[in-house]
Amino acid sequence: MKTTSRTGSSNIPLANDRRNTRAIVLTSHPGNDAARLLPIAWGAGAAQARGPVVGTLHNPGGRNAIGTHAGAYSLYRALAVAAGQLNAEHRPDLTNTAPAVPIGPFPQWSDPDRIVSMDPWGHMTGQAFGAQLAQGWDIRPTIAVTKAHINMPEILAAIRAGRLQPDGDVLSANGDARVTKVAIEPVWWLPGVARRFGISTTDLRRGLFEQTGGMFPELVTRPDLDVFLPPIGGMTVYLFGDPTTLGRPETKIACRVHDECNGSDVFGSDICTCRPYLAHGVEVCIETAQAGGVGVIVYNRKEGRALGEVTKFLVYNARKRQEGGDRAESYFLRTECVAGVNDMRFQELMPDVLHWLGIARIDRLVSMSNMKYAPIVASGIDVVERVPIPDALIPADASVEMDAKKAAGYFTDSVPEADELKRAKGRGLEE
Repeated sequence: MKTTSRTGSSNIPLANDRRNTRAIVLTSHPGNDAARLLPIAWGAGAAQARGPVVGTLHNPGGRNAIGTHAGAYSLYRALAVAAGQLNAEHRPDLTNTAPAVPIGPFPQWSDPDRIVSMDPWGHMTGQAFGAQLAQGWDIRPTIAVTKAHINMPEILAAIRAGRLQPDGDVLSANGDARVTKVAIEPVWWLPGVARRFGISTTDLRRGLFEQTGGMFPELVTRPDLDVFLPPIGGMTVYLFGDPTTLGRPETKIACRVHDECNGSDVFGSDICTCRPYLAHGVEVCIETAQAGGVGVIVYNRKEGRALGEVTKFLVYNARKRQEGGDRAESYFLRTECVAGVNDMRFQELMPDVLHWLGIARIDRLVSMSNMKYAPIVASGIDVVERVPIPDALIPADASVEMDAKKAAGYFTDSVPEADELKRAKGRGLEE
């Protein structure tokens, strides 16, 4: 008898479908399988000594990580399985998926204090853990490395203005820039994350468990499992120049660490400086690559200072409607009124990707943010020069944001006076 959903579709089974009558697997109580888990020795100097991260269900000895792969997209996979559109036991065919460019290993990979929020061996699954794959283990890559061309209107504008010169290698005359792209899913080593924030591992586990509504019971029932695959957005790295020169002391590095802003980055909203600063960072990266160095753009999925886009838009309304207009002096206060805090990006974990790339010195850091600069330097990476966004690239409606950030301690050679911070600059909500 064919089952149908309440909407009449014949493709989505009801909850009483025979496939759903099997017992639910409580992964926090794996029983006898615990003794057969593949051990993880975080910070080991070689992939086999460290061991693979296993976050999939169908393995000879179960999982050795809490959570599941794919970060924020894991719930879509769960929905596809529940709807019968994806076989829960499907294993990816990794033929020809190896990195397009080799990256690492670097000495930082074996330092457990340098990398705690990503798996440094995550792009080498097929090469490093072939023996386990042959034994039937389902080990998924958490990093993928490919090549591409990118083209942004701002690159063509820089060519027309004479700031960039096509060389046929890094940059083509049509504005195409050659890049190596790296996609990274989060992998947290809980003891290291806790140490980075100066808290106990127990407190970290409890906070993660309680504030996710008990989504991951292993956080409190399995203290022997130290690796967590959080359901959050990952990051993408764009490398300009020859990535095989990374890790060499003579290689000049330009870097822009950028946190996602869909409204500005994609749609060009002018209430903030996000896309202009990103484009400026790309320009500096191309210049550095053409001079024989490597340009690095790190793009983190942390929309709205990790407060989310809904909160960000609520704050926009509050700023525009407040008495006296949109002013720099109340820029951060309006965010705190809605969210209770003005920033949750927690840049303490951000330098991990730089260490993964073997970077020990950044010659040009394209950022004014002390929240980014301070943890980079504290992690042991030298910063030679900090590059602010040129005033000409700041949209008029974003001057409120820029003045507020300069007054709050952002890197600048001129801090706005108090009277300037009180002056309304942004547009009204109806304009």
